[in-house]
Amino acid sequence: MLAGAVVGPVNHILRGESWALKRLQAFAGRTARFRLPPFDLSLTVTDTGELAAAQPEVSPEVTFSLTPGLLLRILVADERAFQEVQTAGDAAFATEIFYLSKNLRWDAEEDLSHLVGDILAHRIVQTGARIMGWRAQAMLSLARNLAEYWTEEQPLLAKGRQVEAFVKDVDTLRDDVERLEKRVERLTRTIENRN
Repeated sequence: MLAGAVVGPVNHILRGESWALKRLQAFAGRTARFRLPPFDLSLTVTDTGELAAAQPEVSPEVTFSLTPGLLLRILVADERAFQEVQTAGDAAFATEIFYLSKNLRWDAEEDLSHLVGDILAHRIVQTGARIMGWRAQAMLSLARNLAEYWTEEQPLLAKGRQVEAFVKDVDTLRDDVERLEKRVERLTRTIENRN
């Protein structure tokens, strides 16, 4: 059931990117398993480069293990998330799947144009992009404002220059303590030598 929900949309995206189908054809017949507890999804590459649900008895050539949080990070294109995915098996096949995961893009405008026409589809996609840009800008502004508030108005965070001054003071104190220890050692030896 899960494979059916995944295979259709992924194949739709693959069909829109002929270069991806050609790359996957080199791995025809190979199976990849994706472990995302509590789900386990196995997909086999067909001769056309599309994906199909793997037969239950088929052993995968490569296995990917990830968490729901990691999957979300991958979906929002966090490059570091790919490095945290645990893989086992055929390295070349795994590398190809990672490459496709990073480079395949859904052409939403093309799909929308079939439903609402080219002009409206273009405007919807542009509006969506503006909203996402506005959201990112708003989050950045909020973060800056909170940082300023916590450093200036309600000191919860230290300013960079304050941290540097503190580190310098700690270094000075450490050096002073070391010098004092050496003086105490010299005095102690001097007293012991007199006795």
